[in-house]
Amino acid sequence: MKVFDIIIQAMLSLRSNLLRSWLTTMGVAVGVFSIIAVMTALQAIDRSVAAGLSSLGANTFEIQKYPAAFFGGHGRNRFINRPDITYEEGLAFKRLMQEEARNIGLKVSRSGNQATYRNRSTNPDVVMVGADENFTAANGFDIQQGRNLIEQDILYARNVILIGHEVYTTLFPQRSDPTEQLLRINDDVYRIIGILARKGAAFGQSQDNLVVIPITRYRAHIDSRQSVGITVEASSRSTYSSTLDQAVGAMRTARGLTIRQENDFELRTNESLVESFRDFRQTISIGAFIISFMALVTAGVGIMNIMLVSVTERTREIGIRKSIGAPGATILQQFLLEALFLSLTGGAIGIMAGTGAGNLVAIAFNLPPILPWLWIGVAIAVCSAIGISFGIFPAYKAASLDPVDALRAR
Repeated sequence: MKVFDIIIQAMLSLRSNLLRSWLTTMGVAVGVFSIIAVMTALQAIDRSVAAGLSSLGANTFEIQKYPAAFFGGHGRNRFINRPDITYEEGLAFKRLMQEEARNIGLKVSRSGNQATYRNRSTNPDVVMVGADENFTAANGFDIQQGRNLIEQDILYARNVILIGHEVYTTLFPQRSDPTEQLLRINDDVYRIIGILARKGAAFGQSQDNLVVIPITRYRAHIDSRQSVGITVEASSRSTYSSTLDQAVGAMRTARGLTIRQENDFELRTNESLVESFRDFRQTISIGAFIISFMALVTAGVGIMNIMLVSVTERTREIGIRKSIGAPGATILQQFLLEALFLSLTGGAIGIMAGTGAGNLVAIAFNLPPILPWLWIGVAIAVCSAIGISFGIFPAYKAASLDPVDALRAR
């Protein structure tokens, strides 16, 4: 019997027990789905992290109340109970570090704001940033049109504003010059002094859907108690490590910490983001592998069970085929192919469903669709191994049947 004929015969045999075959296939699909979905999602997050690191320059780091990222709530209360970084502490830090860093910017922010110009409005998701004159340089923004904030804007808490590129294109679709126009943010009116050049997205969030006002204006009219973030740009990559060390000492001095007290602030660097994601990825991957292993072993046992039942039900068929000359190798191949077909069908369903589910994360981070070819190949190999290893015993049992005894079976 040719291989093609064996495959057709195997498919017809499985079709005759459709419900049982389908349930067994779903066991494999669940195991493959879990690992493919998780690894696709993690690959999407990995790409987002890589793209998001550009939001901090190679020579830039931030000082904040909270760490760059923490998962599972570990130490959450310790971070929440930390005292906020005050504006005065930020100014003290700038004075201590003014000769050690190229740029030092102070900023606070809040989301959920709506910008309005005449009869046009943005969605209520604009980020309002209160910052000083170093915000653009320290955070990698360029001025597309108009001017940047200056020291006098900060000193006198002027009602001036920089608008992000997304806000600009929404409120000024004709691309007219918006400088010196009045813009309303919630209930306050500001004079536009400049447009920030397009920067793109980081970690799935647009960096262009923002407005920037003087930090003193923000504190006087919006929130004076919010913790301040400090962005520091080292003079060069060679001085980055020393600037980082000096910044820790300067921040401790600004916070009035004694030698016995531990740091009550966090450094956000590219390395800290990568390390946080690495820990998160490892935890999720271990969980996914455990679930997949259990599901695939269970599915393998199901494949063995359904094939043993199939051998019992088809004993007379096997006897007839062997009595007319069918070799045992052909019987063995047919039953192995049935087990392999069950496993690979479940694997294909799991791969398609898992890739689709994982790409929901890619969509959330504004990334193109991801096909985890490496893990797809691994899944196919594992499904093949499951089908063969759990199908070999039933197939061998079928091939070893004595044709006379098989014909006597009822």
